Amino acid sequence: MHQRLAHDLSKRERQIIEAIYVVNAASVAEVRAAIPDPPGYSAVRAMMNILVRKGILSYRIEGRKYLYFPLVRRQRARQFAMKRLLEIYFDNSVPQAVSGLIQTDRRNLTDKDYADLIELITEARKMGSEK
Repeated sequence: MHQRLAHDLSKRERQIIEAIYVVNAASVAEVRAAIPDPPGYSAVRAMMNILVRKGILSYRIEGRKYLYFPLVRRQRARQFAMKRLLEIYFDNSVPQAVSGLIQTDRRNLTDKDYADLIELITEARKMGSEK
């Protein structure tokens, strides 16, 4: 497990990180503008500094602005989140998770989406048999 992601993050912390991932680096004001129903400037700044202490964000100073940026790549964060989701809700079962996702959004899936899923499964099967 990645040390930086081992911390359980609050909903607000996840919103902050997602807002920063979109632009790669952001000031407190930019993060506040990007999250729904944001708390005050000081509260957002305090949460971002907590994320710095947790080793998830860092910052650089540009002029009078602090720009915060992620230390954990988005793909790595997604993998960790999926692993946690599998553990907590799907008994570590990928087929159950995929089934749950498909059932949740069945009406919005196109033929291309289904073809892409089949292709991903085929590639995963090939990679698994190469081990």
